[in-house]
Amino acid sequence: MIKTEKIIHLRSSRGRKVRVVREHYLRERVPCYSSLCLSDCVNDGKLLPGDVTHYMVPDAAVVLDFLEILEFRELQGIVFTQTACQAVQGKGRRFYNRLRSLIKDPRHDCVLFANEFQEYSYCPREKGESQEKWQTRCVYSAAVWYYNHLAGRMNVVMITEDQDAVARYGSLNSGVYVVSVQDYLQNFWPELLNAHELYASIRQALQEKEGEDSLKEYADHLPAQVLEAGIKSGRYIQGTLNVSKHRALSEAFVMTGELSDKNLSSGVLVSGTKHRNRAVHGDTVVVELLSKSEWKGKVMALTEGQGDEKVGEESQSNPIATGRVVGILQRNWRDYVVTFPTRDVTQSQTRNSQRVLVIPWDRRIPKIRISTQQADTLQDHRVVVRIDSWESTSLYPNGHSVRVLGRAGELETEVQTILIENCIHVAPFSEAQLREMPVNSSEMPWKVDPEEAERRRDLRGTHLVFSIDPRGCEDVDDTLSVRRLKGGSLLELGVHIADVSHFVSEGSLTDLEARARATTYYLADRRYDMLPAILSADLCSLLGGVDRYAMSVLWELNAETLTVQSVWFGRTIIRSSYQLHYELAQALLNGESADVPELDGLTVSDRDARLAELIEALEMLTNVARHLRVQRDRKGALELEGLEVRAQLDEDKNITALVPRQPLEVHETVAECMIYANHWVARKIQETFPSQALLRRHPPPRQELFSQLTATAAAKGFTMETRSNKDLAESLDRAVDPQDPLVNRLLRMMATQAMSQAVYFSTGSQSQEQFYHYGLALDRYTHFTSPIRRYADIVVHRLLIAAVEAEKGEELAKAPHTNKELEEMAHHINTKNQAAQRAQTLSTVLFQCLYFKDKDPDKDPRCVADGIIYAIRDNGVLVFVPEYGLKAPVYLKNKEGQVMAAVGLDGGWEWQSGSVRRCQDQISTTSSGGSTTFALFDHVTVRVSVKSSPSHSDTLNLELISNKPHGGGAAPAMNTQGQRQLVQEVVRQAEEAQEKAARQPRLSKEEREFRQSKTPNLYSLLEEVRELALRDHQSSIS
Repeated sequence: MIKTEKIIHLRSSRGRKVRVVREHYLRERVPCYSSLCLSDCVNDGKLLPGDVTHYMVPDAAVVLDFLEILEFRELQGIVFTQTACQAVQGKGRRFYNRLRSLIKDPRHDCVLFANEFQEYSYCPREKGESQEKWQTRCVYSAAVWYYNHLAGRMNVVMITEDQDAVARYGSLNSGVYVVSVQDYLQNFWPELLNAHELYASIRQALQEKEGEDSLKEYADHLPAQVLEAGIKSGRYIQGTLNVSKHRALSEAFVMTGELSDKNLSSGVLVSGTKHRNRAVHGDTVVVELLSKSEWKGKVMALTEGQGDEKVGEESQSNPIATGRVVGILQRNWRDYVVTFPTRDVTQSQTRNSQRVLVIPWDRRIPKIRISTQQADTLQDHRVVVRIDSWESTSLYPNGHSVRVLGRAGELETEVQTILIENCIHVAPFSEAQLREMPVNSSEMPWKVDPEEAERRRDLRGTHLVFSIDPRGCEDVDDTLSVRRLKGGSLLELGVHIADVSHFVSEGSLTDLEARARATTYYLADRRYDMLPAILSADLCSLLGGVDRYAMSVLWELNAETLTVQSVWFGRTIIRSSYQLHYELAQALLNGESADVPELDGLTVSDRDARLAELIEALEMLTNVARHLRVQRDRKGALELEGLEVRAQLDEDKNITALVPRQPLEVHETVAECMIYANHWVARKIQETFPSQALLRRHPPPRQELFSQLTATAAAKGFTMETRSNKDLAESLDRAVDPQDPLVNRLLRMMATQAMSQAVYFSTGSQSQEQFYHYGLALDRYTHFTSPIRRYADIVVHRLLIAAVEAEKGEELAKAPHTNKELEEMAHHINTKNQAAQRAQTLSTVLFQCLYFKDKDPDKDPRCVADGIIYAIRDNGVLVFVPEYGLKAPVYLKNKEGQVMAAVGLDGGWEWQSGSVRRCQDQISTTSSGGSTTFALFDHVTVRVSVKSSPSHSDTLNLELISNKPHGGGAAPAMNTQGQRQLVQEVVRQAEEAQEKAARQPRLSKEEREFRQSKTPNLYSLLEEVRELALRDHQSSIS
């Protein structure tokens, strides 16, 4: 080991330059992480492959500017030097963490080489040498060291954008080549067209950036040390910027979490783009409050168009805390889907620079200036871009294009847009991941391992196990059992869950991929599985008549009081006797004649005996579930309304319709058993690992969020008590209108909308009072019952196994993860779950728009439907259409100041001059034809049409036809026929689009990358979709 000194020039908190001298140690042995190493390096972790043609070493500038290209998985054998990584660290924490994640990811063939600690590759900086030249020299020295260290067994290619370095080092050493990024791609990866296009886009953006104007358009951001001091002193406020979806140019809110300050409970309003000061939706910002005389209120009117709001002319709420952005702590830029402006607008751009302002699909994102020579070619296409910078001298951020998705309006393009906008990346499972999977084929059928069987409790011969799922379900991850013990004085209730953790080892490639996805993503015409199909649809699916590994919870209950006498947790082997669907199970409970496929072929006596045994088990299970529900109801469990539908599939598993699920008692029976298992597992792992257990909590909602619910209920004469979940549940039970069942349903929907988000957390990060689950009225709760489609459940399974093993042994329990690791994992899973929910919502809206898009709203009777008013605004009302499960505004006053007025005796409506007067629970229009009043819960007839946008997603438009219910009669009951027709029609369109794509010679790369499920299957999504019709964002509380 050699000791030397390293001189570093830093800048103090006051901006002064500081010269720091540090001791620097050089070693002869530093790991090379190559599988070709002959020097016995201590290479722990992943290794560079030995079967590639070369290793590639990018210099610091290439890593800084072209990291996106280095992220292509096709590029293998990449050596990132310590010098380059330290250069990236100066660009920002987010960018540096991105590089660290790339290096750690075992799916990428790249390593980090500590070149500045290797005795023979270290290069001290020479006097007068620029930092860039020194970094390039260090990287080249590392490349030469690699070639020599591997005894010439592997060629090394250094890539740089410094042409002087190419000329200087290109011919110094044989076997070590120095080329530009462009030459490298052309010579080594000529077929990697996406990388070539990305390089050209980034290169052009960098050149354009060098020639920007110096005139300032925005105020400079304050230095980091000033922001930090201001936050500590209370002068500045830190939070996340949330731009309004409906008034993107004028309204944004900084959510602070400062619930102790009443003025900040709803966040800080940032009015206008100037006060936003280059912050983009999702950024972590620092705001300074304006003087109270400058505070403004929220706009209370419906917004008819985007980008043309005149806030000063619209009524506002009472003034709220208003501020301006003075600094940005964390940029949270992501990939954005954009479209190019029309040809006329594009041609008005400066032709010499080819700079174009593209329009993001997400209205909350500002236009992005990119440089391209394909503006005309890409008309009517959706393109993925990334933001590079936003200087104070530019009105708009600068970015570059990444790839083309396809023509706007095509189903595949719109689906990919939804995925990218929600940061969902689901490439097909790699060959390396699939090699980890067990085999189950006709030639090599999977069997229970005898040694594994010895370690498990065998329930195959002792328990009647069965599953109850939606019709056509493939990934059966839960089964049930119930039986009498000890002469009938005890009951044994069993919940048996697929033992996914047996097949997915922690740290394996499959585990890392499942953790990255965090959940199975369900869209309206496809799903993207968290696990490979051999697990999700086969070996981890608890299908009928086959042996399967399971994680089980078995309770012994008093047969009379149903109190718990004992509980057992552990690994088991089961064989499900019956694979029931909900309708079949309910028919058996109702005493109706039903065909049970598993009983076909038996004699009459055997069939009757087994059927009686099954019905008895179902009845006992139902009785237990009723008792469990009553217990939770007494504690204040909420029953919130949701629009639940399921997929109707044909024999080939193709979707034929989406059918609203009729509420059956068996649904509640299964749900109660799953909730019970989740609760008891939560207790077990939290008691064993008090600070390292993964639980799920549902914080109580803020009382001000119930204001719309209480005001709406009061309009019907109902009183809503919201002080506790028990008060709220009892109030909702009382709020029933015998003449209109939709009233109670709407109130429950509003209660759901007011709920906060349920989240995963590590028990070491919260006090025990914060563990409570408000919606379920449970002191501890987790997710244990769906490990096939939720990664959180896999983590909980591992915790439960560790808890059970600790209980058996005398040594102290050791948690699988630290509190910090669990909290980071919980944050990641929460983020991915929210993205999955948003994608589900957008997918449903997409299909609703596709259904109505080709219909003539003036002639097609399917475009006319009954709606119910659920909110009043200054210039209109919000209407829910139960027939199609959609919501949209109905405008009673347009931008020209005209109001909707009845014309003639036939009940027609048209725009006329007049006025609008709004009260708390009603709104009136007055014109020359008279006055009309619309109140909450009134039924109206509306016409549904689609408002198309070339740049954004299509939206549904509702137009008032009559202030009477559809058909002129009483308020209609919910009609499920319209919902069936909607989805059948959309599915037909989707199938036609798929057939058209199949006739093309080959699929695009994007189609191959994203379409993972060849046969669409929706059942799990449609079991879980809650309130896609009425909620701006979906709040999961279970």
